[in-house]
This record gives sequence, structure tokens and C-alpha cells, in this order.
Amino acid sequence: MNTAELNANPYKNWTPQEVRALVRAQKITGQTSGMCAGYAQANLCVLPKEYAYDFLLFCQRNPKSCPLLEVSDEGSRILKTSAPGADIATDIPKYRIWKDGALVCETPDASEFWQNNLVSFIIGCSFSFESLLIDAGIDVRNINQNCNVPMYLTNIETERAGIFGGKLVVSMRPIPYNQIVKAVTVTSRMPRVHGAPVHIGNPEAIGIHDISRPDFGDAVEIRPGEVPVFWCCGVTPQSVVMSSKPSFCITHAPGNMLITDLTNASLTD
Repeated sequence: MNTAELNANPYKNWTPQEVRALVRAQKITGQTSGMCAGYAQANLCVLPKEYAYDFLLFCQRNPKSCPLLEVSDEGSRILKTSAPGADIATDIPKYRIWKDGALVCETPDASEFWQNNLVSFIIGCSFSFESLLIDAGIDVRNINQNCNVPMYLTNIETERAGIFGGKLVVSMRPIPYNQIVKAVTVTSRMPRVHGAPVHIGNPEAIGIHDISRPDFGDAVEIRPGEVPVFWCCGVTPQSVVMSSKPSFCITHAPGNMLITDLTNASLTD
């Protein structure tokens, strides 16, 4: 049995509905990398309606970091297309609550913070293409180490829209030098979950000075012959919230994603 088999996520072959039910019951309370192979995972940003147009425009201007999968009706907690019937206030393992750009708390249930003027933005996540990388014979280190993917704030500015602007966040996966072209080819076919890498190689070129200390998630081993490869990350809205300071916001905690009913195949160009 190889390392990947030893470290296989116990929820790898579960359906999104089954996993969301366990999340809602708070029986799954951690990061979701490796769960429900073949199904897309998603980031969350929930804002009062007064900010919704600006944020929608921000996503349109920054499609690699914020590829939209669904926008909810005002005040509705129930999703219609990406995960029909899912309750966006309970079906993510851990939420972050923000006020005036400051993180107030983390919670497994955002129901008590819900307001009738909120609009939810469901944003594609790079966890979605990890199973395709594995199918292509590429080791996904955070899955094999059964940990969260490392994520970093960069020096790359997003394109501003209304009040929203800030630094890009990236996720990193170490890729053997001779498999980089394959990794780029596989992920470029999925632009709705961030698509091709935004940077390959030298972390300092994008403002990352210590790759062993991610800003979000967990550090992973980088082995001899491997190159750090960086993809846009759906934690970018949290960087933007910290910079732009809307009065209120709910997001997922990094790595604690909504598992949608959308198959990876349906998002592949």
C-alpha cells in the first residue's frame, strides 16, 4: 500500500449530500481537502446587500481569484444551483465572522449571525482540481499529508471594484519539475476553480519570504526536485475584507469548504 492509500481521506468516496449532512450535525469540523472526489468545492463570502454590487463587480474583474459559481437571493440561506437545498449558514465546517474588516470569531454554525439583507457569493476552490491532478499521476502533498493546503498573502494587487481591493492570496502545491507542464495542462482546463497557476518557482518574486510559514493552512514538505507552484486562492476575499473593511461579512475558514453538487467534469472546458 502506497502513502496516498494510507493517507486517503475517509470521506473521499462519499456524496456531497452525505458529507454536508455530517457537517450540519457538526460531526465533520475540519478542513475538507480530499473529500468527495470528483465534486467541486467552494469558498464563501457573504455580505450585506449594500455591498453586493461592488463585490459582484470585483469578482467579474478578478475571475481567476474569484470565479463565481452562484450568487444567492437576498436573505436566503438556501442555495439553488451549486448545492440545491444546502444551508449556507450550517453546511460549512467552520465560518469566520468579520466586522469592519476585523475577524471577530470562528464558529461551526453561522445561524445566529444571519441577517435578512445578506447575499452569499459561492466561489470556486482549487480543492476541486486536486483529484484530477491525482488521476494524472501527480502527488498532491496536502492530501497525502492529510492536512490543509498552504496559502499565502502575496504582493500582487487585485483589480479594485467600488470599495473592494487588496492583495491576492495563493495556494501552493509542490510539483516535481518534470510534471509541471502536466499540472498546468490539467488545471488550465478548470478556470471556474482558479484554472492554471498564477506563478511557478521563486516565492519571493510574489512577496512570500518564508514558504515554510504560510499565512493560512498548513506547511507541507517540499522535496528535492520539486518546485513550488502557486494558484489563485478563494481566500483572496478575506484579504480584501481586511483591506476594505465592510461593516459585516461571513466567510468560510480557510480550507473549510462548501462541497457542492457540481461535478468537476461539469466545470471542465
